[in-house]
Amino acid sequence: MPLVAVLVLAACTPEPRLVETPVTSPVPERVDTGELVVAVSGVAGGYNPHHISDQSVVTTALANLVLPSVFRTGPDGVPRLDRTVMSSADVTSYDPYTVTYQIRSDASWSDNAPVAAEDFVYLAEQVASSPGALDAAGYRLIEDINAADSGKTVEVVFAEPYPGWRSLFANLLPAHLLKDAPGGWDGALQDNFPAAAGPYAVKALDTDRGEVVLERNDRYWEDPPTLDRIVLRRTDQPGVVDALDAGHAQVALARLDAVGVNSVGKLTPPVATHTVARPTVSTIAIRPDRPQLTEREVRQAIVALLDREQLVTVGTGDGPAAELLANSHVLAPSQPGYRPTAPAEAGHAPQRAGQLLRGAGYTKTPAGWTRGGEPLDLVIGAPEEREPAKRIAEETQRQLVAAGITAEVVTLPADELYAQLHAGADADAEQNGGEPVDLAVIGQPVGADPATSLASNFGCVPGEDGQPPAPANPLGFCDAGLQPTIDAALTGALSVTDALAAVEPALWRAAVSVPLFQQAETLAIRGDVSGVTPGPPLAGPFAGAAEWRRTEG
Repeated sequence: MPLVAVLVLAACTPEPRLVETPVTSPVPERVDTGELVVAVSGVAGGYNPHHISDQSVVTTALANLVLPSVFRTGPDGVPRLDRTVMSSADVTSYDPYTVTYQIRSDASWSDNAPVAAEDFVYLAEQVASSPGALDAAGYRLIEDINAADSGKTVEVVFAEPYPGWRSLFANLLPAHLLKDAPGGWDGALQDNFPAAAGPYAVKALDTDRGEVVLERNDRYWEDPPTLDRIVLRRTDQPGVVDALDAGHAQVALARLDAVGVNSVGKLTPPVATHTVARPTVSTIAIRPDRPQLTEREVRQAIVALLDREQLVTVGTGDGPAAELLANSHVLAPSQPGYRPTAPAEAGHAPQRAGQLLRGAGYTKTPAGWTRGGEPLDLVIGAPEEREPAKRIAEETQRQLVAAGITAEVVTLPADELYAQLHAGADADAEQNGGEPVDLAVIGQPVGADPATSLASNFGCVPGEDGQPPAPANPLGFCDAGLQPTIDAALTGALSVTDALAAVEPALWRAAVSVPLFQQAETLAIRGDVSGVTPGPPLAGPFAGAAEWRRTEG
């Protein structure tokens, strides 16, 4: 009976109703294929591409996208006329040496002012006369600039022949807005771009948030770029990996150490990576115009005390830049014709350093190296915005202190540090609260024309009122004996190869700088973008940003 009851009950019980609950999946976020985000390591203030103190990935990017240039570097590293801006540029006379530039009639700034001769005049005058300007040696050869055809024809007359003239007038600036602007040349492009004459214009520049927004320049006269917007966003190393993984950044051009490169390499799906060498060599400047460093033997001793291999490791974190060890003064490792010129005695040699210091009259005491009862006491400067430079300065201090030399590190805003270096000993007492810098970790610029780099980085300028030649570089270095060779290379009377054969050994003997490594970033590219490449040598990927594309993938 119980069994029957159960069966009856089962038969009378209605079948349970099957309720279908829809499974909800997250709706994918709509991809804005008109915007591309690039993760960068820093968005520090100061974006003038002609200031040594302003050199950075972001400065190079903005110059490529916003400012017009007469020539741009081609894929083979050779300057090529930018026909979006220029119709022609040619040497039209050899006596006097004259170059005539023809600007396109439709080339104009975003406020409708034409790109014209006044932009050439403004840039030439400012670079030639301003301490801390890049590649100033070429501009200092200009004797006169004449204009015709409402400023669209520009005739530049040089005091001497100048084979490197194609390196001039890159990244022209809007003279009509800057020549009377508050702050003048020193403040130009400090925190904004007042006008654009390239495919993009700066929509927003926020250093506090670490973000730069570029939007398509509606006043650009050539074919518009593919993307509506490019956003540069400051991101630390872990953030770069996460942003690429999540798709919050589609591209990264960032300073990564070995750990960061390895982490990016493990992302799935794979992310393409390239090393992009920058036009800058991390260098320790040893100033011969400082009282304790006027003697060459003392500077040579400091060089011998430095463990360059360790300094490179500290500065690069064994990232890609560690493969670009700089063993010459003028050419960087990524440049054609580069070869190591460092002599054997330029290496780490503490015993030789001791001999040099004793020869200069120093004595090693329990308190360190002293002469006449005074210690060898040095101040090492570094730009506060450049974290690798600060690490190098601290490691330099550690090595010198361990060897018995008193040393301290001070950090300054980059523009203040370079202002002190260029001003020389006369202005030191007014700089840095009475602590003049003896050594400095700087970025030594390199360029497409080696003769111009040589003259700008190591040359002299004529003294005023019959005074001897004076330094024209952040090293405070001027060798009247080398200057004729430097001048001959600049004017083409001597080949660069022959000039470097004479100058490089002299620079190593002078011990005024210790090149470490060429700076480099890692370029990482997700699969949902196309057209992004490492770019021409020393110019970088942003040179081709007008062709970048983004997909939904």
